[in-house]
Formats: sequence, C-alpha cells, structure tokens
Amino acid sequence: MKFAAIDVGSNAIRLLFSRVEDETGQPYFEKVSLLRIPLRLGDDAFINKKISEEKADKLVELMQAFRHLINVYQPIEYMAYATSAMRESKNHKKIVNRIKKECDIDLQVIEGKKEAKIIYSNHIEKMLDRNGSYLYIDVGGGSTEITFFKGKHAIRSRSFNIGTIRIKEGLVPKRNWKRMKKWIKDTLEGEEEVCAIGTGGNINKLFKHAGKKEGKPLKYKKLKRTANYLGKFTVEERIIKFNMKPDRADVIIPASKVYLSAMKWGNINKIYVPNIGLADGMVHVMYKKHKEKFV
Repeated sequence: MKFAAIDVGSNAIRLLFSRVEDETGQPYFEKVSLLRIPLRLGDDAFINKKISEEKADKLVELMQAFRHLINVYQPIEYMAYATSAMRESKNHKKIVNRIKKECDIDLQVIEGKKEAKIIYSNHIEKMLDRNGSYLYIDVGGGSTEITFFKGKHAIRSRSFNIGTIRIKEGLVPKRNWKRMKKWIKDTLEGEEEVCAIGTGGNINKLFKHAGKKEGKPLKYKKLKRTANYLGKFTVEERIIKFNMKPDRADVIIPASKVYLSAMKWGNINKIYVPNIGLADGMVHVMYKKHKEKFV
C-alpha cells in the first residue's frame, strides 16, 4: 500500500511518499521519498498575520508540482495538512481555495491539538518502556506540541505558540513560556525518572552533532553543551562549517532553547530522538482508516 502526505509547516513544506507492508499482520512503514522545501510561511504569518501574494503564489506553484508527483506515484490515498503559520494567517481560506482550484489538492488547516494527536499516531508508545513515563516534545516553526505518556498511554497533551520562527523574530511573550513551564511542572508533579522524546528537524540535527548513535538517548548536559557550542558561531559560519541549510542554521539555537527548557522544567535528564514527524503520523492515520474499511 502506498500513501502520500503533505505537511505545510511554518518553516518548510514537506511531501512524504511512504509504503506500508502488512502481509505478516504487523505493518512495516517505509519512507520511499521525502521532499522538503524551505518556503518559510511563518515569516509572513507571525509578523503580518497574512501570507503575502508572493509566498502564496510560490505555495500554489509548489502544490502544483506536488500534485504531479502524487499522480506519478499513485498512492491509494493522500493527505494534506497545514499547521501554525496557515491557521494564523487571515487569508488562509483564500489560499486553501486557490490550492483546491488550481492544484486539485484538499489542504486542511488543523489546530494544534489535532496536530499533536496526529504526531502521536506514529505509535510512539511502541517505543516506550511499559512502566516508564515520557514527555514527548515536537518543536516546529510556529508551535510546540507536548504530550505526557504514562506507560504506553497518552495522559495529557497541549499545543503552545512557541516555535523557532516566533523565537527568532522575538514574537514569543514571556507569558507563553510561563504557561508551558507551569503545564510541564503540573503535569509531571510527583513523577520520577521521566524521559523525553524529541521530534523535529532541529533536534535530529542536534542529535547528530552530539555524535550519538541511533536509538541511544541524548543526555541533558550533552545537549546543552552541543547547543552552546553551535551557538558560538554565526548563522553564516554554521552554514559553512557544519554544512547546515540556511533555514536550519538560523533556527537550531531557538529550537534547542525549547527542548532544554522543557527538560529543565520537567527535571528530565535524557531525550530519545526518533526520526519521525507530522507527515509520518499522517501516513499512520491513513493506513488505519484504510484497514478499518475492511474490518
């Protein structure tokens, strides 16, 4: 079974092609191809509260290209979701209508809670210790989604308007940080030995620069040292010295602030970094819907 997922984020737009094999009764999810375009809708949305005509035209042109690629790949189903930047743009309905008319793509603008639920659809719980407690943190350009797991069950989840682009532009008021701090402390009160799970392109890059092996946790102190080291360089120096993409080099330090703050407030010593995100969750949702049709 083949699926396609489009994630219209605040920092970048992604198209994921995925294949699912379930002949053994246990589904195996394989990423066939992932295309990432750094369109940066958040630069418009969070400052001007609307997507500019120029960015809207580029987004429509990109969706047209995605439509052609989807037609070639021929998935049994596709899904297209837009997150923080689009939902805060006053003209998002107009852009969604254009995409439907000119690209034949049904783009849905989703709320933060639904975003968190879809990310959870990656079945993070299968990676967890049955008796452990985990704080799942996904940091995007416009928002951060946090879910608390007790054992393999999601207990509480919340979306915060704290994202890398917002931080970079100085658009996160202190009250937002205080709300996230209080929520984490209240949620984890009385819990012992909580671990974090981090997703998002920035934590994957930080994990790589920390020199950790896949599947192994990254300690808080090591993450902080890695972030402090990268923070000594300018954006241009990060691009050249560490071969970072420009749209990664300027937000990796703001992202590290979110992960480190959440871990500090939760008294968390280590974080696991699986390579998954919203688009992967969308594939899981589509697969589940497809299987339920035949039950």
